[in-house]
Amino acid sequence: MSRGPSEFLPLGDEALRVVAGPAGRHAALIEDAFHVLIETPGGGVALSGEAKARRSARQAIEFLAGRVASRLEVTPADVRVAIDQARSGGPAASSASRRGPVAAKTAGQARYLDALAGHDLVFALGPAGTGKTFLAVAHGASLLRSGVVERLVVTRPAVEAGERLGFLPGDLTEKVDPYMAPVWEAMTDILGAESLRRRRDRGEIEVAPIAFMRGRTLSHAFVIVDEAQNTSRLQMKMVLTRLGEGSQMAVTGDPSQVDLLNPAESGLAHAVSLLQGMEGVSVAHFSVADVVRHPLVGRIVEAYEADKARPPL
Repeated sequence: MSRGPSEFLPLGDEALRVVAGPAGRHAALIEDAFHVLIETPGGGVALSGEAKARRSARQAIEFLAGRVASRLEVTPADVRVAIDQARSGGPAASSASRRGPVAAKTAGQARYLDALAGHDLVFALGPAGTGKTFLAVAHGASLLRSGVVERLVVTRPAVEAGERLGFLPGDLTEKVDPYMAPVWEAMTDILGAESLRRRRDRGEIEVAPIAFMRGRTLSHAFVIVDEAQNTSRLQMKMVLTRLGEGSQMAVTGDPSQVDLLNPAESGLAHAVSLLQGMEGVSVAHFSVADVVRHPLVGRIVEAYEADKARPPL
């Protein structure tokens, strides 16, 4: 690659290490994305390439340096977000957690956080590991802490129990906690165990199966309907119509992973087909590119999708 015109961007030692990345991998991602050359002569980075490419690379590097200044972790996923933001010219969307801002790690996550901030009802569709539930919990927790809403309510269908929770031993919490473990883990990570316990004791946070939403009006609340692909059409209509004054709702699920006996009865895809395009409603689509778990997870999802597309033998 020709060097072309160059410029120098001063950086502190820690920011410089992060921009370079382990074995230079972060810098290599930026070089490949914008067709620039990045060198580190000391005290900063030297950028070589066309003017437009240098501007974009500089914006990506400044994004990463900003995360360092905020004492936030920088991973290859964050580098890809920086690249996407530099290409689009827009700021990185974020929410908040007890450890600081929860920044989007992919362009799809950034669009999702923007949708949550600007709509009363958001559907999030896509495979596991894309952050659909975690980001919704982070957004809801941020609204709760700032006083925008009075409660954070998370509900999901307890398909494994057939919603027949009355036959299980213990009180409501003991009955539903096994089915809500992923939600509690996300809340603990975002709020911290002690804050979560206090808010739960005060009734500010509630986690319950879909069946316990019937007959209620959820006012001044942020409501998350998790694993929504396993709701029936009637359940979906019921929970969507629980929204009261000053409330917002996020509905998350993977339409390709329906556990109902009759997958055609899933309420998620049906609701999206009815409500997409309606004022106040947004639909966020996630793909394998948005998977932020172990890199192998994305390849596993791709393999299963490819197998599903093959004609039967």
